[in-house]
Amino acid sequence: MQTLVPGNPDQRANCRHPSAGFTLLELLVVLAIVAFASAGVGFALRDGTQTRLEREAIRLGALFEAARARSQVSGVPVRWVMNEQGFRFDGLPKSEQAEDDLPRNWLDPDTRASIDKPELPAAPDSDSAQSLLLGPDPIIEAQGVTLFSSSQPEQRVHLMTDGVRPFASQPPSP
Repeated sequence: MQTLVPGNPDQRANCRHPSAGFTLLELLVVLAIVAFASAGVGFALRDGTQTRLEREAIRLGALFEAARARSQVSGVPVRWVMNEQGFRFDGLPKSEQAEDDLPRNWLDPDTRASIDKPELPAAPDSDSAQSLLLGPDPIIEAQGVTLFSSSQPEQRVHLMTDGVRPFASQPPSP
């Protein structure tokens, strides 16, 4: 009968690998390989078009609300106007510091926008067909903007307000 007591010669003969498990060095090598592989995958994945458009929508909604607040405080009508380079806010009171002015460009140059509200007939010299009135009244008409990518026009984000609530991104319609 075999016994497994210390010093038994049969025990040493049956055991081919006296130490079971991995060494610390082997574990560190595997961990380093996994870290390099995950970093490579992370760098290979790019920021998607839909994510960039959602980021632009959040930023534009914040700019709209800032312009609405400044319009209500000053009592001057503010209009958001699209142009070839991006957009601008007409009617904002000029500040003493130039850096206080609201941005005029998209974060992503591939971003384009279209107005979602029906427009009233405008004067021929006015560009209100491509603009939104943001104030000074606390309640404005329901209006919206659709942001899309010029390289992938099927990717769209809708930014809307009912006239009372702030501008917010709406889920894409099926």
